[in-house]
Amino acid sequence: MTKILIVDDSPAEVRLMQAVLDRAGYSSVAIHDATRLEQTIDQERPSLILLDVVMPSRNGFQACRELKGKAEYSKIPVIMVSSKKTESDKFWAKEQGADGYVTKPFTSEELLGTVRKLAPAVKA
Repeated sequence: MTKILIVDDSPAEVRLMQAVLDRAGYSSVAIHDATRLEQTIDQERPSLILLDVVMPSRNGFQACRELKGKAEYSKIPVIMVSSKKTESDKFWAKEQGADGYVTKPFTSEELLGTVRKLAPAVKA
């Protein structure tokens, strides 16, 4: 089963994303701050990361740039998930190495469409 790591400081957003992913046949694990991101990747070995932009201590742009700059993490697709909706936000995410961008609030179809492009679900 394809495992997705959700990094978002909002428990409600995490529950929403997990429900959408679970129904689609994905496995998910979540953390609520990006300071433990690399440690969690090493433990969980996700196929894809859904990364919020606005978080305390380490924002999603910083975390994405740092992940993509390290050989051991650079191949993991990162989808930024954010309420920041401007074209400059999306451009900046791409500049930091993001592989996709989904704006909140999103529909299940929007989230899954972007996820499926980068990590097809594998039914058990």
